[in-house]
Amino acid sequence: MAGLRVMGWGLLALCLTLALALLPAPRPLWASPATAAPLPQLFEAALAASREGRFGDALPLWDRVLEQAPSDAAAWSNRGNVQLALGRAEAAIADQEQAMALDPVNADPHLNRGTAEEALGQWDLAAADYHWILERDPEEASALYNLGNVEGSLGHWDQARDCFEAAAAARPGFAMARSSAALAAFQLGEPAEAERELRKLVRRYPLFADARAALTALLWQRGAGGEAESNWAAASGLDPRYRQPEWLLEIRRWPPGPVQALEDFLQLVQR
Repeated sequence: MAGLRVMGWGLLALCLTLALALLPAPRPLWASPATAAPLPQLFEAALAASREGRFGDALPLWDRVLEQAPSDAAAWSNRGNVQLALGRAEAAIADQEQAMALDPVNADPHLNRGTAEEALGQWDLAAADYHWILERDPEEASALYNLGNVEGSLGHWDQARDCFEAAAAARPGFAMARSSAALAAFQLGEPAEAERELRKLVRRYPLFADARAALTALLWQRGAGGEAESNWAAASGLDPRYRQPEWLLEIRRWPPGPVQALEDFLQLVQR
């Protein structure tokens, strides 16, 4: 079930690298007769706080939901997402595993546990969770995309590119997967292919900062300084984090080659 996609380890909600799934309440939601009326409202309040990135507010709400409905797998998984967003990866994994015990066939806790394992650098464990999903649904786009991030983190950019392309094919309109595939091509020494894909993305999504920033790096490397600066003006205005190489490498998960190219561009234009 596709829900809100959020980044983990302390970032606010955004649709970038790692995918998490927030689960709606199952119906009927378990509760004792005394608590049946307020419990759905409490669940929705917790879900709304999570979706809005108010994680400090969301956590105690999920605690209250679980006090009333300790057998609710969706609540455990959603609380795990909030734990991860607050930087508590181990607690997130524990919550996702509780959700798995209660609902062993649901793919979402595996997706969410994999994201928490990535936050801890546990690449093999994360990959195992994504493969568990893909064995059951080979076209699950979020699992394919996250597996691509794992492969990239291990330096396997050819495998990462295959995963990103498969994710984009499985979910039309998955712009970040297409951008990541182009960045992998850039890293693999195929700048012409990368440029074609990035230009397509910029034409279709003019406000897509990732493609603008990636095209900046690529154009600068091949000597098209004026066009690079034009794309950078758009990218930096849309999202200033693209100025931070640590963010690009560790959170967005760009390959090292494009990161270095963008850093070289910034060092020269900021003189």
